[in-house]
Amino acid sequence: MVKKSYVFSSESVTEGHPDKVADKISDSILDACLAEDSESRVACETLVKGYMPDENTVKYAVVLAGEITTKANLENNFLDNIVMKTLKEIGYNSPESGFDANDCQIIKLMTKQSPDIAQGVNEGQGDFKEQGAGDQGMMFGFASNETDVLMPLPIVLAHKLTSRLTYMRKSGKMPYLFPDGKSQVAVKYINGKPKLLENVIIAAQHNKNVDMKQLREDMKRLVISPVCKRYMSADTKLHINATGKFIVGGPLADAGVTGRKIIVDTYGGMGKHGGGAFSGKDPSKVDRSGAYVARYIAKNLVAAGLVDICEVQLAYSIGVAEPTSILIDDFETGKVSSEELSKIVRKEFPIKPADIISVLDLKRPIYADTAAYGHFGRNEFPWENTKKAEKLKKYL
Repeated sequence: MVKKSYVFSSESVTEGHPDKVADKISDSILDACLAEDSESRVACETLVKGYMPDENTVKYAVVLAGEITTKANLENNFLDNIVMKTLKEIGYNSPESGFDANDCQIIKLMTKQSPDIAQGVNEGQGDFKEQGAGDQGMMFGFASNETDVLMPLPIVLAHKLTSRLTYMRKSGKMPYLFPDGKSQVAVKYINGKPKLLENVIIAAQHNKNVDMKQLREDMKRLVISPVCKRYMSADTKLHINATGKFIVGGPLADAGVTGRKIIVDTYGGMGKHGGGAFSGKDPSKVDRSGAYVARYIAKNLVAAGLVDICEVQLAYSIGVAEPTSILIDDFETGKVSSEELSKIVRKEFPIKPADIISVLDLKRPIYADTAAYGHFGRNEFPWENTKKAEKLKKYL
């Protein structure tokens, strides 16, 4: 691998960003179904929007659309209650915040899973002897040894900034903040290694009474410095609420839709993405479970020392259990050949949908917590464990 110098940027958004609100609602519905029926088939899309039918009136709406087949009881305002609870937990409970859960219209456009899809993903149904993939597509996993969580530094810092923004708001230490917000960092790499920050960008929604000078000073001291100080220099530029104010935010300012932050969800642009979103999908959908096991594979290969950087591609056909192709890219950092790495992956890792779901224990209600601050690099999730690494060292 050619080691060179360059600047790489990644962004993150808070849980109150409209697209993340939609992701959180979709994944909360998935969790509620799995909690009552672990065999639930869920594909739930959410749209959130505040709108003005006339210049003096503001209304709020959530649209749920998709397919759900479950033994969970969806009657008696089951979905409505999840939506309301999620919005309030995020902090959207007043018109001033940009969305009011207490005055929200909920529109439900739901059907059951297509029987044509179900016959390919339900083990033993029809001509299918084992569970096939829930869709076709390519899924990618990535890992790098540049941070302790084996993720690229730019996305790690970006997530830490938005997570801290939310903490400062909910803890009351920056009480003038509202839920919506963004971060972006530009990291300078020298000889292929991350060294310092070129710039840091923060956009944080706030109430109309805050003094902008105070907000910027608080942001430097309470948010940026605790997260980024190690990588900052005298030349690091800070851009804090660069438009001058950010009062109107949330779904009133911008519609939110499930699955629009897939690069934020994954590797911040450092690794590839197959195109399929994660949120609102049960693990029979390889858009989600395939991407999780690809990360699991890549992380364990790096943790074992077989490679320094690794990208894994798995490709699937709907209704077929075996991947149609597997590609391991070691970026010329491998201690063994690419062909050997592919053989190791096929021998040591679960790659069929049923095996992935079983080994990573994916039929549990664990998904709402993935909806903000990234699906990867957070050790609380099963696809982040490196238990395989010690066994893999025998191939060195």
